[in-house]
Amino acid sequence: MFKAILIDKNTDTYSASVTELNDDQLPDGDVTVQVAYSTLNYKDGLAISGRSPVVRRFPMVPGIDLAGTVETSSHPNFKAGDRVLLNGWGVGEGHWGGLAQKAKLNGDWLIPLPKAISERQAMAIGTAGYTAMLCLMALERNGLKPEHGDVLVTGANGGVGSFAIALLAHHGYSVIASTGRPDEADYLKRLGATTIIDRAELSNPGRVLGKERWAAAIDSVGSHTLVNVCAGTRENGAVAACGLAQGMDFPGTVAPFILRGISLLGINSVTRPYTERVEAWDRLGASMNLDLLAEITNEVSLSEAIETAHELLDGKVRGRVVVDVNR
Repeated sequence: MFKAILIDKNTDTYSASVTELNDDQLPDGDVTVQVAYSTLNYKDGLAISGRSPVVRRFPMVPGIDLAGTVETSSHPNFKAGDRVLLNGWGVGEGHWGGLAQKAKLNGDWLIPLPKAISERQAMAIGTAGYTAMLCLMALERNGLKPEHGDVLVTGANGGVGSFAIALLAHHGYSVIASTGRPDEADYLKRLGATTIIDRAELSNPGRVLGKERWAAAIDSVGSHTLVNVCAGTRENGAVAACGLAQGMDFPGTVAPFILRGISLLGINSVTRPYTERVEAWDRLGASMNLDLLAEITNEVSLSEAIETAHELLDGKVRGRVVVDVNR
């Protein structure tokens, strides 16, 4: 028996509860993992609450991230005792995920846990930190260097935003943080932000082209915010777009892309190639200031995760939430 959050749905009800399951209820997969830690991401909050149709089949164990130790494996890359982690690949949506004490998975979705970090640290970083690193890597491939100027980070108090600030600052970039919580300015500056702006400057309909204010940006908000971010990006700059907290729409024009040569870089963290996933995590292990994780991270038990998921969607949670699935 093992404990898990189980989401179920019928004609009249949608429910999420902590329950006990049998090993023979686990889905198909060639690697069974004893999970040490998982996380709560925005998508997990949507799945647990039912506010958006994230879950594609029922019953479902949510949790798009996990880190733990291989229990059994028929996959050639992994053996019992290996430390592994997983981000994305539809777990928690179409395949049982990480908010459980045990998971059975396709070994192609896993990568080795970098030696420099623990299971808990990996989940403190999670998809949020991993996505932030993918954004930085994309901007660097586009030619971005610290001497080019400020880099804007939207949704700065969220998980991706917090890590984006910390990673950019570590690599020598000057960071502008956009937030709807100005009372958190000191927190953002401790992460490495040099300038704080109110998200209201970006969240409403704006001009087709605005003043050139930043060399690049990492945006996790979308909609009008993303349009305004692009409109304020300097000539030949780039914007890495990885989220849609404000909306999936792009109510703007092609003017920034044609008249200023702006590049819009879409970041899909769910199904990256193996080599890119390993590179991103190796860089996180080597360059992430792990001391900042205490600043960014809150830890909850599996039994507390459901309530915390609702608080996350309501904007009441700062930074990352690590879930200790074994308490």
